[in-house]
Amino acid sequence: MFINDVEQCQWIRQKFETPGIMKFTNEEKRTLLARLVRSMRFEDFLARKWSSEKRFGLEGCEVMIPALKTIIDKSSEMGIEYVIMGMPHRGRLNVLANVIRKELEQIFCQFDPKLEAADEGSGDVKYHLGMYHERINRTTNKKITLSLMANPSHLEAVDPVVQGKTKAEQFYRGDTAGKKVMSILLHGDAAFAGQGVVYETFHLSDLPSYTTNGTIHVVVNNQIGFTTDPRMARSSPYPTDVARVVNAPIFHVNADDPEAVMYVCNVAAEWRNTFNKDVVVDLVCYRRRGHNEMDEPMFTQPLMYKQIHKQVPVLKKYADKLIADGTVTLQEFEEEIAKYDRICEEAYTRSKDNKILHIKHWLDSPWPGFFNVDGEPKSMSCPPTGISEDLLTHIGNVASSVPVKDFKIHSGLSRILKARLEMTKNRVVDWALAEYMAFGSVLKEGIHVRLSGQDVERGTFSHRHHVLHDQEVDKRTCVPMNHLWEQQAPYTVCNSSLSEYGVLGFELGFAMASPNALVCWEAQFGDFHNTAQCIIDQFISSGQAKWVRHNGIVLLLPHGMEGMGPEHSSARPERFLQMSNDDSDAYPEFSEQFEVSQLYECNWIVVNCSTPANYFHVLRRQILLPFRKPLIVLTPKSLLRHPEAKSSFDEMVTGTTFQRVIPENGPAAQAPHEVKRVIFCTGKVYYDLVKERKNQDLEKQVAITRLEQISPFPFDLLKEELEKYPSADLVWCQEEHKNSGYYDYVKPRFRTIVNRTRPIWYVGREPAAAAATGNKNMHLVSLRRFLDTAFNLEAFEGKTF
Repeated sequence: MFINDVEQCQWIRQKFETPGIMKFTNEEKRTLLARLVRSMRFEDFLARKWSSEKRFGLEGCEVMIPALKTIIDKSSEMGIEYVIMGMPHRGRLNVLANVIRKELEQIFCQFDPKLEAADEGSGDVKYHLGMYHERINRTTNKKITLSLMANPSHLEAVDPVVQGKTKAEQFYRGDTAGKKVMSILLHGDAAFAGQGVVYETFHLSDLPSYTTNGTIHVVVNNQIGFTTDPRMARSSPYPTDVARVVNAPIFHVNADDPEAVMYVCNVAAEWRNTFNKDVVVDLVCYRRRGHNEMDEPMFTQPLMYKQIHKQVPVLKKYADKLIADGTVTLQEFEEEIAKYDRICEEAYTRSKDNKILHIKHWLDSPWPGFFNVDGEPKSMSCPPTGISEDLLTHIGNVASSVPVKDFKIHSGLSRILKARLEMTKNRVVDWALAEYMAFGSVLKEGIHVRLSGQDVERGTFSHRHHVLHDQEVDKRTCVPMNHLWEQQAPYTVCNSSLSEYGVLGFELGFAMASPNALVCWEAQFGDFHNTAQCIIDQFISSGQAKWVRHNGIVLLLPHGMEGMGPEHSSARPERFLQMSNDDSDAYPEFSEQFEVSQLYECNWIVVNCSTPANYFHVLRRQILLPFRKPLIVLTPKSLLRHPEAKSSFDEMVTGTTFQRVIPENGPAAQAPHEVKRVIFCTGKVYYDLVKERKNQDLEKQVAITRLEQISPFPFDLLKEELEKYPSADLVWCQEEHKNSGYYDYVKPRFRTIVNRTRPIWYVGREPAAAAATGNKNMHLVSLRRFLDTAFNLEAFEGKTF
């Protein structure tokens, strides 16, 4: 068991070693039989009607359905009101039908190849879809809410997402002990032992801001429960190995013994709801078919499947047992089968009336009241994101203080707080203070803010300091952000474990629970997001298209070429831009609502702000929009302390808003027809360009325009800029290498604006395999080279684009 607590060990011994403890009433046995009937006959029905369709059936572990229902029954009895579930493909349709209770006709119509898709997105295959359902638990007669999360083909990817959503639901209910909301995760044996995200998820369970107070893990273990012959065993490690790592009890039970399974599931539910600890139920069974119904397992496992084909189904075994001991009669058993078969046939007939597939009917995380009844935004406008100067000053003053008495802070931190106070008095902000004001202002509006990631409390670059530590009392801390007003939403800032995949998935799940929260995940360095690429690709980029699931998660990715080497430089913006769904060749129609409409139609928003004020505005806009989209922010490193990278209160007060494009506003803008070159750029390189332009005395001849929102592409504002400088060279300048960064994304869009009549020249570093050099001198030489090109007004003369 790998448990060091004597009380817990004794509790388990009492549950399993007390003679005669595993007893069921006749009524409980009949209920178990009925559940087995539904589980097995559902699979049989699908096999008869759609014999050549993949469905990832449950044959060989049909007992999983009554097992889940037992866990839910016992948890409901102990006070649980909401169960959030995650699982892979195998058995998902059966769980939807017989546990969540999705209407059978909506499941059956998914097999119709002529079913048209509603105009809601690209959709997903039926065995990936999720569901949300509120109903009465028939055993306890209590209300229960069940949510099965949609999942991609990537086994175990949904694990941290489920945990994040569970944590959020507990948080919003004030359920700090997990007595109202819990999670169940289902696994295959090979994935449970082999996928690293399983361990990342388990390791979150003991962290205060991530724990869900225990999860029940159910492993469908294809280890051939009916034989001890090692030649029949699978090659995957046995899940006991996992228990050694995760410090959770693991209960092995033969899936061919339904009553033993029910008893173990009751114990597991009791354990979780008594001790608030993880527990694993290992259903040792077999897979009657191959990987899917079209697979032939005899190709590679002939001896094993000769044995499997001889096995008597668990339903027949258990029915024979109950008939033999007089618990049910043969007629009652046959009537139970006939009743469910009739239910399936009637649903099948109704399913033929469904002509259109609505993905929204499979939504796993609805937001009641946020959208109209038809699921559309209540408006297509966004109010200005500025706030009053009094509010800015108040937040700045609190950010500069220690609102707890007799609290001794570090002397170095005293200097930082003093500098914040001085900035507030002078009506200016740096990046850290702008972020503080964005967070603080939405807290006042009742919006919960959660910031998570590695070392986010202090900030990777020691700039944030949202948690103060008493230098004389161990573990005594203060979060000034929670002392802004008496009536405010809570602020949660939490250092995560050293994980990206698991933690980003967790925060994504947290953001699913409510649209009225600003949930941010910050990478320690931007390129570290690549270990969470599965979450980004399968959930964040495509989640709305596949599952009609809105999500407003914010990714903060430190980015910038500063000679720090290939692993601490680029957040790989090109990857996010490549996955953006806007069409580079389609010239849009402009309207009053163009900005918001464009945001609504995109799959995510990618920004690289060059000023603290714009960072402040984009965070506030994220909440004020009438819908939710993921926001990818390329955040600064050296700019955090750059003397020029500061903003005035004037750029943040009431009436101001996020600037998608910041146009040239110097001498070049006063006489645009005399401008020889317009340099378009984004992010930190702007400051290098401005400095070089001044050094070369080209402020009248070269205009520099900043692209702050890269995707969706601000066609309307850039059209104005291009028309302002009709005779100028057009240059895109970036500090990233040519095969990364933004050029491949912006070039065709600029060309679309000018109807391909003007070239957009590239200035930046040459293509490279690595994201950046590790040699400081090489970094500076390449910077010097592209700055020289940027301001050489003859650089492109005679060249063909």
